[in-house]
Amino acid sequence: MWHDPGLWIALGISALFIVVGVAMHRVFIKILQQPPPAAGKADSHE
Repeated sequence: MWHDPGLWIALGISALFIVVGVAMHRVFIKILQQPPPAAGKADSHE
């Protein structure tokens, strides 16, 4: 069973999805923890 190339491809793709999911989770948490931008700065030129 462990000599089947299809098994290693499936495990590699699964591991890749897990790594990408963890990285995206960290990015989203970092973005959500930032304070919201000040609303007055965007409309100050009008």
